[in-house]
Amino acid sequence: MHKSTVGKSNAYAVAVQSRNLRDPGVVRQGPFWDVLEGRRDPPPAAVLLGWELVAVDPDAGTIEVSFTATEQFLNPAGDVQGGFLAAMLDDTLGPALVSTLDEGEWAPTIDLQVQFLRPVKPGKLRGLGRVVRRGRDIAFLAGELRNAPADVVATATASAIIRRPVS
Repeated sequence: MHKSTVGKSNAYAVAVQSRNLRDPGVVRQGPFWDVLEGRRDPPPAAVLLGWELVAVDPDAGTIEVSFTATEQFLNPAGDVQGGFLAAMLDDTLGPALVSTLDEGEWAPTIDLQVQFLRPVKPGKLRGLGRVVRRGRDIAFLAGELRNAPADVVATATASAIIRRPVS
């Protein structure tokens, strides 16, 4: 499993070896790995959400990330607005799949179902995501968000379509 810490200069910059877990001599390529290696800027939405990689295992199709829910995410009741939690879950499940893709492939989410289980206050949240099943063109994903005491605050399932360059 790849583990990382996030540098101060880049929300995605990590001290991680983007190498194939089965063959340490193979460098992983693609947008996910390019961002992790600093070869491309992180998506603005991920920066806004405070996305940080904790661990990723592309061979198992699993990922652990953290987010920072700020005061700007609050609704009138003083809780994090559900749309931000849904975005965090999408930015957990998507990278679980994207970390497994070949160079040139991408996988937009085509369906996202979110269940909000408890109110969320500002602070750190941990996202756990996994690829449940991956076919040639469609993948099914699942995950959860946990707060600092490790309570599950929201869960999600998603589907993504795997796109390839036209040859």
